[in-house]
Amino acid sequence: MDKILIRGGKRLQGKVTISGAKNAALPILAATLLAEGECLIQNIPKLRDVSTILRLISDLGGETSEID
Repeated sequence: MDKILIRGGKRLQGKVTISGAKNAALPILAATLLAEGECLIQNIPKLRDVSTILRLISDLGGETSEID
């Protein structure tokens, strides 16, 4: 799939299941800055890169917390 074209004035919502790989987690965490409201991201690997991007999100005014 090269691209997705969405037409219409309807808001997108729903759930997407994505692997817990670091290469998927970092862009997903960055994309939460574009969303309104809370985002619950699960199955995130505990890596230094993930900790760094969480700190960057906080520095940009976002709030992050770890839920067990």
